Amino acid sequence: MGLLSFLVFSPLIGFIVFCFIPKKEQTFIRNSAVVLHALPLLASGLVLFQFLDHASLAEKINWITFEIGEKVLGLHFELDVDGFSLVLILLTTLIGFLAVITSTWHINKDNRLFYQLMFLLQMGILGVFAADNLFLFFIFFEITLVPMFFLISKWGGTDREEAAFRYVIYNGLGSMILLIGIAAIFVLAGSTNYAEVQHYFAENGNPTLQLGLAFAFLLAFGIKLPIFPFHSWMVKVHVHAPPAVVMIHAGVLLKIGAYGLIKFGVGFFPDAFDSLAILIAVLGLFNLLYGAYLAFVQEDLRSVFAYSSISHMGIVLLGVSALNTAGIQGAIFQSVSHGLIAAMLFFLVGSLLARTNTTLLKKLSGLARLTPLLAGFFLAAALANLGLPGMSGFVSEFTVFLGIFKEMPILAAIGTLGIIMTVVYMLRAILNMTYGTYKSTYGEVQDLKASEVVPAVVLLICIIGIGVYPNAIGHMLQLTIETILGIGG
Repeated sequence: MGLLSFLVFSPLIGFIVFCFIPKKEQTFIRNSAVVLHALPLLASGLVLFQFLDHASLAEKINWITFEIGEKVLGLHFELDVDGFSLVLILLTTLIGFLAVITSTWHINKDNRLFYQLMFLLQMGILGVFAADNLFLFFIFFEITLVPMFFLISKWGGTDREEAAFRYVIYNGLGSMILLIGIAAIFVLAGSTNYAEVQHYFAENGNPTLQLGLAFAFLLAFGIKLPIFPFHSWMVKVHVHAPPAVVMIHAGVLLKIGAYGLIKFGVGFFPDAFDSLAILIAVLGLFNLLYGAYLAFVQEDLRSVFAYSSISHMGIVLLGVSALNTAGIQGAIFQSVSHGLIAAMLFFLVGSLLARTNTTLLKKLSGLARLTPLLAGFFLAAALANLGLPGMSGFVSEFTVFLGIFKEMPILAAIGTLGIIMTVVYMLRAILNMTYGTYKSTYGEVQDLKASEVVPAVVLLICIIGIGVYPNAIGHMLQLTIETILGIGG
């Protein structure tokens, strides 16, 4: 077993171990979950060191071979990483580890099953980013749907069943479209290996066919991102899923949409995506402004953050539509930055819920007096989300708009309104909650404990680190971006 295989399947170790732990051993289950979730984090660190050392990480095992007419076709178990996928793997293992720590304070029923589902979810996400062919990518993509459904439906809030079913229906629709596209590519190219598919479409240009496949990928991954009007499922999940699960969903799962659009959409069909650039830019602009406006009028903190995610995914679409180095790099930076910021925001939401049992803004006020640490971290995350210089949000938004202003200056100028609206809705929500007259409806509350401060500090360090030194991840992305954009000539 190679290092990438160990990374992808390391969560299964935890899943199997938990099968033999009695349900009544709650404290042992919680502690074991944290320790066993550290395995993928350590494995991703080893992968990073090998990648920086330019060592080969590729793995290939002949899996399925069959004949169609005179053709002999094969589907293989292939793993490999580039700069883009490695950055998202690191994001996955970090947020997954911190999410499990968060869950140890809030999940009080069927703990063993909860952590087993978390292990399966992390395995699916790691497989998505480590896969080196479309068929394997699709299998791992489908694996993520099952544990997420049960995590939402069993441990979520009041409308958890509706949120879970919306999640499955919308993402299942995206999966169906994606499978049709992958099957068409397999029949045409005779392979689902990323490099071979890229080479095939670079050498065999059928503009109409490529445009159809590009649109299918845009729709499939647009649902995952999500693009308006396929966004309602995501709002439900953000509001009704457990905070630890939302950390992974907002922090990582949404990024599969951005990953697919950039690596497969732009990577396989650059000319077709060039034809769709205006459409993608308009969709991104609508996401940005629509999400920002609805975030401004929400009265529940989780709804504010949910619509904020829709708005920020619009920035990703604007970067993709630019189809230049700055735009694509900005879209990737925005994916990573939003992942860290969203994870921090929902980590803090979990701590807030544990203390006040509410996220309604009208019931929250004056928390800065009682919980200065919690209020301070909320304000820091809000400043990162609105793009304060020195934080990751500023770097990603600046780079995206640098790319889009070069290609579509009018749309870019309109898009800056979304940045201004972000400032308004984030400060409205956070300042109303932390300042003002203290309301005693939730009683006296304690500030963050030392064990809660650590995850918040880790995420904040990452956010500031990328903001101050973007090249920490930028140098890993350069070759990937050049490869993607070089396909179109």
